Amino acid sequence: MPMHLPQKTTRLPERRALLAFALSCVLSLPLQAQTAFDLPQLTQLLSQVKTGEATFKEKRTVDMLERTLESSGRLSFAAPDTFVRETLKPRQEKVAVVGNSVTMSAGSRSRTVPLDSVPEAAVIMEAIRGTLTGNRELLERHFNAAVSGSAQRWSLELVPIEPRLRELVRSVQLGGQQSQVREVTVTMSDGDRSVMTIEPMAAAAPKPAASAS
Repeated sequence: MPMHLPQKTTRLPERRALLAFALSCVLSLPLQAQTAFDLPQLTQLLSQVKTGEATFKEKRTVDMLERTLESSGRLSFAAPDTFVRETLKPRQEKVAVVGNSVTMSAGSRSRTVPLDSVPEAAVIMEAIRGTLTGNRELLERHFNAAVSGSAQRWSLELVPIEPRLRELVRSVQLGGQQSQVREVTVTMSDGDRSVMTIEPMAAAAPKPAASAS
């Protein structure tokens, strides 16, 4: 009795089309993973800006107080490791960080100390300075970093790696657009919280060359 082989219901052209479709789906997976916006892409974008100036407004809530503290002033930075915060209101103060040296000024008084001698300040400064300058190595050394969004509108959450530092600072969250940081939120472990909004200052237009007389 002859044996009947099962009949192939799918014709060869159709099988080829299905195979091509399945292959395209598989190949698209790593491509999508590569185009996801991540820390290397963000820091590369930020590192293109070597210097910057901006104004800031900050609102700080202190767990022991019933009111919000507000301040405003100017910020500036220069790669690789300089960051200056000058508060103009409610009173004039200045904090300048260069390398591991931080200088605090108020009126005629000034004091310089190593940055790492004030651990909670060091965490915040390194988070801001490292992000502004696009220093990926610094960020990865001190923080667990999580990036979301896209280059057009991104968010970066930095959580200190060291347990000792997490007892002081819970997280620093930064948000921005393209190569500009526009907001910094610092959440302290004791419940204190500050939100700083940043408005980049337009670069001054170059002066026209003097005409020869």
